[in-house]
Amino acid sequence: MAFRTAFNSRGRSVNSWFPRHMARGVLAIKGKLRNVDCVVEVHDARIPHSGRNPLFKEELDVRPHLLLLNKADLISVDDQHKILDELAEKSETNVIFTDCLQQEHHSVKQVVPAVCKLIHSAPRHHREEAYDYSVMVVGIPNVGKSSLINALRRINLNKGKGSLVGATPGITKSVLTRIRVCDDPPISVLDTPGVMKPQIDIFDVGMKLATCGTILDHLVGEDMIADYLLFVLNKCRNFKYVEHYDLPAASDDIWLVLKHIAVHMGKTQKVKALTGVGKITMHRPDYNFAANEFLRSFRSGLLGKVVLD
Repeated sequence: MAFRTAFNSRGRSVNSWFPRHMARGVLAIKGKLRNVDCVVEVHDARIPHSGRNPLFKEELDVRPHLLLLNKADLISVDDQHKILDELAEKSETNVIFTDCLQQEHHSVKQVVPAVCKLIHSAPRHHREEAYDYSVMVVGIPNVGKSSLINALRRINLNKGKGSLVGATPGITKSVLTRIRVCDDPPISVLDTPGVMKPQIDIFDVGMKLATCGTILDHLVGEDMIADYLLFVLNKCRNFKYVEHYDLPAASDDIWLVLKHIAVHMGKTQKVKALTGVGKITMHRPDYNFAANEFLRSFRSGLLGKVVLD
């Protein structure tokens, strides 16, 4: 079967999806930088290049910088090696793949030693408190910044949540007070709000961000994100969705796929229709439920390991 080779943007603009209030977050981050020893940037491993805010490299590069590609369980080990090679070509070598939802995961245990190594290799400037390392955790929305902080607390302090966690972008609204994540060595972190690049001109980049859940779904449209996901899965010949939803075959028609998902899961909507004998109540597939289900399955890894970049 022949699949689409390009995705139809339907005339939509990407920039309307990005809130302007994030500029306040940028100012707050810069204001805290003076007392920070190291910047840890968290990003989604499925989009290792797309959507990374250049602010984190350009403005915060006065401090040692560690890149954590989180949700690494959602991509293959082979893809991890390829990504490391691609980043090395850009002179980015301080990179760790993490899975912060598994709070005892070995990858999270690498973070504190890596941070200490970076701090010790760089001179410490403008410090008010020399006894406590201060680390700023930055990144775009919904990539796992708060999950990282909570995982570090669990591993190093055997304590629970120090920062709110959720599957919805924008849980952290402001630069918080310092959160202790380790006693030996003493390390505290600043959890910061997710900050997008002010302007993203490439539609495909915006759709990748939306597919990974870094933008509120309703701003783009669940059906449109689901259609882009279907386009990507077919393009990379990943047909696990066919088996997962018991489809008769792979399809390039999102409405056909969503209809099948809704019927397969017994989800319908009541609608009123006007006929020659008056109004009658009919049942139709719940396409919105199906689109959200399709996206949830991808984001949780049920549709296979996929790198969007």
